[in-house]
Amino acid sequence: MATAAIPVKARGLAQILAWRRVRFVLIVSVSFGVLLNIGNSAPAYVVFARTIIEGMAILTVFGLFEQWPRRLWRPFSRWGWQVLGVVAVIPFAAFLAYWITTGGDPQLDTNKLRQMGYIQLCMAALVFAPWIAVGALIRQRENFARDQALAFELEKSELERTALDTRFRLLQAQVEPHFLFNTLANIQALVDAGSPQASSVLKSLIAYLRAAVPRMHQAGTTLGQELELVRAYLELMQMRIPDRLKFALHVEPAANALQCPPMTLLTLVENAVRHGIDPREDGGRIDVDVWLRDGRCHARVTDTGVGLQSKTGGLGTGLSTLRERLQLAFGGDAQLRLTEVQPHGVCAELEFPVRQESA
Repeated sequence: MATAAIPVKARGLAQILAWRRVRFVLIVSVSFGVLLNIGNSAPAYVVFARTIIEGMAILTVFGLFEQWPRRLWRPFSRWGWQVLGVVAVIPFAAFLAYWITTGGDPQLDTNKLRQMGYIQLCMAALVFAPWIAVGALIRQRENFARDQALAFELEKSELERTALDTRFRLLQAQVEPHFLFNTLANIQALVDAGSPQASSVLKSLIAYLRAAVPRMHQAGTTLGQELELVRAYLELMQMRIPDRLKFALHVEPAANALQCPPMTLLTLVENAVRHGIDPREDGGRIDVDVWLRDGRCHARVTDTGVGLQSKTGGLGTGLSTLRERLQLAFGGDAQLRLTEVQPHGVCAELEFPVRQESA
């Protein structure tokens, strides 16, 4: 299962001289260069070069102290260490800027104009650089907190999906023995009664299970595949009670490609046979109708069995697990309703959003 990942943070020189940082420093340095050019006798390009050199030197120390040393002495915090490094490097960065722009001869001890420019450059950096560094650190912490929150949400979402998938598998595992034991009980009844149909019914059951059991383990199936199983199941039950069961399937062709949880319609039909038709002495009829309307699929299983009033414990575990599987598969966007049919019988109506089978 693929999951989104938080990008790995760069380290070393790639982090120190990241383009976003360099771009920000260049903008700030040029802005200070504009201010320092006012009333300055040095050429404008020289002043700009000095502010840029100083800004890059400060950035380098800021990034270096962000990574070094790996472990700080306990009283020091990382952000305090970085701000201290920025303040400490300013005089040296200003001197480096003058040394480079004067060809290695800054003459700060004899040239009064350069002394004044040097002091202005240092003072401007000392006033603003620490605050800029603090602002950058605050933004870093906010970005780190946001990344951590995103990673937590991704992990939480993944755990929730895993939990839902596990719950879905457990519910399917509960459906399998429920359905199989019910069907085998029907075969046992034929054998006990000495019915000559027992062998043919068992043969049909084996053929049916070969197709049905692998689909029980799938996370999803299509209505077309589900209806094939429904038809095979009803034919199997009709062989067992030929005089007491009649059925008909009416399906809109466009519904065959829709996705649904395995055993969805089969659970409704099995309940209609087991709790509706079987208990009634003269049997009854089961009608399965499937159609589409307004972007939703509607399925209805109607039987003319004994109805709801004769049952004290509901319709069994099949429908209770089906409700949970529909909740997990469609997130509450599916509905299952049971109504009494007059003069006798039950109508189970299922409604869920249209989802085409993925290619």
